[in-house]
Amino acid sequence: MTVIGAGAIGGTVGAHLLRSGHEVLLCDVDAAHVAAINAHGLRIEGPVEQFTVPARAVLPEDLPPVVERAIIAVKSHHTASAAQLLRDRLAPDGYVLSLQNGLTSDAIAAEVGAERVVVGFVNFGADYLEPGVVLQGNVATFRVGEPAGPVSDRVRELVDALPWAEATDNIAGYLWSKEAYGAMLFATAVSDLSIADALDDGRFRPLMLALAREVLAQSPAPPESFDGFDPADLEGSIDRLVTFNRGSAKTHSGIYRDLMVRKRKTEVDDLLADLAGPLTTYVGELIRAIERGERTCEVANLELLASYERLERIGRPLHAVVRGLHAPLRARRGPLVGTAVAVKDMIDVAGVPRGNGNPRAMTAEPAAADAPVVTRLREAGADVFATSSLLEYAAGAPHPDLPEARNPSDPSRTAGGSSGGSAALVAAGVCPAALGTDTGGSIRIPAAYCGVVGFKPSHGAVPVDGVTALAPTLDHVGVIARGVPTTIAVFTAISGQPAVEPPPTLRIGLLVDELDDERVEPAVRDVLRAAVETLRAVDGIELVERDSGPLHALHEAFEPIVLHEAWTHLGPITESDPGHFGADTDRLLKAGAAVDSSAYRAALALREQRMAAADQVLDGVDLLLGPTVAFSAPESTPVLDSVQGELEGLFTASANLTGQPAITLPCGFDPDALPVGLQLAGRRGGDQELLAAASIVERALRAQA
Repeated sequence: MTVIGAGAIGGTVGAHLLRSGHEVLLCDVDAAHVAAINAHGLRIEGPVEQFTVPARAVLPEDLPPVVERAIIAVKSHHTASAAQLLRDRLAPDGYVLSLQNGLTSDAIAAEVGAERVVVGFVNFGADYLEPGVVLQGNVATFRVGEPAGPVSDRVRELVDALPWAEATDNIAGYLWSKEAYGAMLFATAVSDLSIADALDDGRFRPLMLALAREVLAQSPAPPESFDGFDPADLEGSIDRLVTFNRGSAKTHSGIYRDLMVRKRKTEVDDLLADLAGPLTTYVGELIRAIERGERTCEVANLELLASYERLERIGRPLHAVVRGLHAPLRARRGPLVGTAVAVKDMIDVAGVPRGNGNPRAMTAEPAAADAPVVTRLREAGADVFATSSLLEYAAGAPHPDLPEARNPSDPSRTAGGSSGGSAALVAAGVCPAALGTDTGGSIRIPAAYCGVVGFKPSHGAVPVDGVTALAPTLDHVGVIARGVPTTIAVFTAISGQPAVEPPPTLRIGLLVDELDDERVEPAVRDVLRAAVETLRAVDGIELVERDSGPLHALHEAFEPIVLHEAWTHLGPITESDPGHFGADTDRLLKAGAAVDSSAYRAALALREQRMAAADQVLDGVDLLLGPTVAFSAPESTPVLDSVQGELEGLFTASANLTGQPAITLPCGFDPDALPVGLQLAGRRGGDQELLAAASIVERALRAQA
């Protein structure tokens, strides 16, 4: 027997064959390994047994001209070169046994002929330690079979000779089960956790199960069980595989050792060539990024893969996802390492089109560079892992050919607009944070509908370069997150403003006329009033009444400003590409054509005249409190120019006109179990002060919940 590849598997099998008295020639490309074997023999170490056997080894160029039988035990990406060594050497009645990961028999058959290929499945853990030394970590399943057909004489011959081997007439079933298990091992390899610890961590169990299911769904043969892995009981398999791997001296996969110890190419290209499916691709591309030196093996990579799994399983059914972004570039260190962040698909992400919630825009040229806000996320170590869906151009209506993002609390309801995809992903637990944009409430409204935190910063606090403009004097980029602490972390990264400590006491201006507004649904009002009473009972919080009239006096300027600016920036598209927009968006934009420059300037002047009175509402208080939206999530987002559409932004638009920061916090649920949000607003430029105060309010509300 000639063994080509005398490393982990080939070295272990070759050593046992030699000890049993078989004539074996070892062949390896590692000259130091070959020299050590010839000088000192081949040593097997580990808990199974330890022994050394005299052995003869050669480099590939020194193989004899005729090879009777051969074992190929090289990494799968070296299969073709190993098989080429045998093409003109294999004896007429000779054959080749593949003992490899992956589906390599076709590559071998292409060189020596399909009739001369036998396939093995071997699962015992082994590692190359140093020249002349191989670790055997355990004894596990070893099967040999013909690629197709019943057990043959040569299979029986091999089984008689090989250690622990058994014959099978379904070798493909074993190989595909190993592919499923192997996909999980590839996933564990992106972290520095042991195989057992990665499989045993509940955070990653849905990922491991989903990977196995994705691979097994592609198997052309009935998958077989081995060493605790049972395709019919994947849940139980995880626990059994944890036990199996804790009993092995091989703690980490060969992929991990290739990445972090031997610093060499892994078998990832063959994994991606053999298998289809989004999760396998995410894992493979992450491995490639580690190979390129863009990442290192750490738990944050597994956390990213877990986010991808939730993206596919939860996010896509909610119509919240535009695309997953493979192995995103990021800094190795930073405050947001381990934080997956989705980006609204109207913000530039290098290499993908800025889709804008529009089918034609989604096929446009990819962005050449990241928007500055995305660059800042990457510099802080965040994984910008997906783009999220939105209403068309953030203008207030979905495109008729694209489904609207659904609400995780009740998928028959909308997630809201225009940043609905971002809100849905965060609320569904897919990721801890997402970026959105807000021109009249488009962060805060969907966040309120979905029961998460939505923060619109002060105007200009976060750069809007590389972001599709709707109405630049009102446009903001902000954060949707699971809680205020995550909001603070992300906002600090994208704004550069340092966080501040919460104040010892808090004086809140209660916008009672908003809370008592008859247009607020009674069920929503009840939830808001209960939240107010909760805050009233908290030591250190004082509530005082404030009149929101000066804030609402600004609303007269909102429509002419937003319509004129939207027509200025997007109107040319309606003329150059008449069918570009959906009917609702097209109608809204064309309404802007009727707002001439004089009406626009008058609206700007009106806003400026009334700004001082609006600012004075905050005199004597730290922040203002009122409703975010007058109702809970409807079935679909109301069009901006409808009665309900105007009502939807009743309490949010003023902060866009003033440019002051505003945040919505979940404060309870209505009788239909739909979330209700309350809104806090602070002073222009006082973003971190508002967030610090919001953290106090959030803790008080959660303590009562």
